[in-house]
Amino acid sequence: MLKESLRMSWQNIKGNKMRSFLTTLGIIIGVLAIITLITTLEGITDEITSQFSELGAGRLSVSVSGTPLKRGLNEKDIALIRDTDNISGIDPNFSMTQHVIYDGTLIEDITIEGRSDCYFSATPNMISTGRPLLPIDMEPYSRVCVINEDVRLALFPNENPIGKKIIFCGVTFEIVGILNEDTGNDVMSVMSAMTGSDNGTVIIPYEAAMRLGHAGSISSLTVYLADVERADETIEAIKTKLNGVFNYRDNSFRVISIDSLLDTMDTITGMMTSLLAGIASIALLVGGIGIMNMMLVSVTERTMEIGLRKALGAKPRLIQIQFLIESIMLSLIGGVTGIVLGNVLSYFIAEAIGYTFALSIGATTLAFTFSAAVGILFGWMPARKASRLNPIDALRSM
Repeated sequence: MLKESLRMSWQNIKGNKMRSFLTTLGIIIGVLAIITLITTLEGITDEITSQFSELGAGRLSVSVSGTPLKRGLNEKDIALIRDTDNISGIDPNFSMTQHVIYDGTLIEDITIEGRSDCYFSATPNMISTGRPLLPIDMEPYSRVCVINEDVRLALFPNENPIGKKIIFCGVTFEIVGILNEDTGNDVMSVMSAMTGSDNGTVIIPYEAAMRLGHAGSISSLTVYLADVERADETIEAIKTKLNGVFNYRDNSFRVISIDSLLDTMDTITGMMTSLLAGIASIALLVGGIGIMNMMLVSVTERTMEIGLRKALGAKPRLIQIQFLIESIMLSLIGGVTGIVLGNVLSYFIAEAIGYTFALSIGATTLAFTFSAAVGILFGWMPARKASRLNPIDALRSM
């Protein structure tokens, strides 16, 4: 009997192709929206998370806002943090924007980034040509620098810049290395966002950068951990020392680990996913109303058929099941079509944006379940109306 109900439902859907298509269109759009939005959001989030993990594994970020009496960290404070257990190195950060000159050629708004040798030793393969900054370069009044590809192309398009000298802030620096293009771009994108410059970057020893920028203290540190498993313990130790430095003044500093940033990102992503799914589900509800409307019209059109079947002994339960099956089939056809189109659209979006496409099992399951539920929910009332139709009243319509 179930097989017969399925066959009759399919024949009714095929018999009204245009009406069936228009009915399922709302479901298709709703499912397509859910799949596309959630899959795209998950793909972008995974890509960002991966880059953050690679950039920040085994690292802590110390950001100092200071107090009215003490604005930042001096060398004594940095040495105090460096002596903390489980710290393998510290990279004080200082940046500014300056014009750079070479052989009469000037390029404006270049990011001058002050770093320590730990920055390079903790991140392998950063240098494509030459060498990174070394511990010996951290000596007072060292005048060496590393440039990125943007600066190289602007000042040295047809020659090797290693050993050449550039001038900024009235001081001459010798180029000892060139940043790897891929690694440099990942890091420099952050610098550009902070300084507002994307014309290129020059990295020099942080003490030299502080002198050129007339800065007496550092407000940003990157701390490298010897054992990542002891990150929480190390954070607490650093906070204890910084509390002493700033006389336990609230909001004078922040110590952030990549894990805490990723946890926050996961929370935000979860909220955005729920919000997008809720918005897209409105289209599914509209599609469900369309299915209910079609089924009610179908019950009215097939009044005679229902009366004859009941007169021949068909039970109300079987009538109800047939109409419910027809509603579910309409919804699932729209759901499967929306899933396929949604994943195809997500793939092309991933190719256009530049992240790796991955099929979202969660989004697919949610969309399929929701579409089936819509078919059951909005098909129940028309099916029940058909099953309760009086056969005598139905036969009178003949």
